[in-house]
Amino acid sequence: MSEKILGVPYKTKHFDLPNRFVMAPLTRQRAAAGHVPHSLNALYYAQRASAGLIITEASQISPRGLGYQNTPGIYSKEQIEGWKLVTEAVHDRKGKIFCQLWHVGRHSHPLLQEDGGLPFGPSEIVETVPITTPNGKMAPVVPHAMTINEINETIEDYVRAAQNAIEAGFDGVEIHGANGYLIDQFLNDTSNVRDDEYGGSIPNKCRFAIKVTSAVVEAIGSARVGIRLSPSGTNFGVLNNDPVGTFKFLIEKLDAFDLAYIHLIEPVLKSITDLPQYLRKVTPYFRPMIKTTLITSAGYDFNSAEQAIKTDEADLVAFGKMFISNPDLVERYLTDAELTPFDVETFYGGGASGYTDYPFLK
Repeated sequence: MSEKILGVPYKTKHFDLPNRFVMAPLTRQRAAAGHVPHSLNALYYAQRASAGLIITEASQISPRGLGYQNTPGIYSKEQIEGWKLVTEAVHDRKGKIFCQLWHVGRHSHPLLQEDGGLPFGPSEIVETVPITTPNGKMAPVVPHAMTINEINETIEDYVRAAQNAIEAGFDGVEIHGANGYLIDQFLNDTSNVRDDEYGGSIPNKCRFAIKVTSAVVEAIGSARVGIRLSPSGTNFGVLNNDPVGTFKFLIEKLDAFDLAYIHLIEPVLKSITDLPQYLRKVTPYFRPMIKTTLITSAGYDFNSAEQAIKTDEADLVAFGKMFISNPDLVERYLTDAELTPFDVETFYGGGASGYTDYPFLK
């Protein structure tokens, strides 16, 4: 019988994990009023605590960082107390959990902003997709271009959020630098046309991501910090004229921090044959540049995940939808059990249905 390589423990100076499974960050929009986590969220994460590492759904670092309804925050005392329910429940089952720190940037709307103001972004460039608000889908608005003071204040928001996460009992944090949100907006040419130290050249476009990471590392220690990136991503209209140069520079700078991990998202497209070879598979391209733990995610099944580990493309593999409908995904893998299909209709919002009521093997 062949070795179940995803079930092999993973140990480094930063990690001691029972297996190679990571539960990917998954927005579920089930926070209570005030963007406060609650007991149902605690049950949901506890059910999946057999994963080697859980990364929570994206959690906004400030009211300004909000872009969706009913997503959790990590900036208020009430939210910290709510997250304590989650971390305690996961730790009671011997799990490890990181909080994903999130600022959506321009992907918001005045109807979602606490003060009714414009969302923040690197530049006054409107997004390409409608924004879902309490009043339904609305046309995107031209964002407010952040001043240097506002950039510095936002970096401090990341720091406070990281400190709040540690107070809430998290084992660490993941900085959300992917998928067309604020950090990714600074990296890309279609969202950043600044002519100061945060725009223009590759080092300037990467400056915000690097300063956020540096500040969070200084606040809570590098062993408790990871970052997620999408080098081939085009979410919400972000495009990069030189993705290879940009992300080579950025990843080399980030790896120098000796982070807990770097988390890369693979492109998931119906057809990628017209893309440059680099964009078709980003993890093996960047692997030689990354000395710390490398997590890969997006589109993996058990076979492709095993191959990624066996060929040393990655150290850990993150699964998303499979964990939604299979809380005991690790056991199902180890026993070759059938997987439960997921229900897309219950991904976002609602209560226990499609959230905590998926079956276990036993």
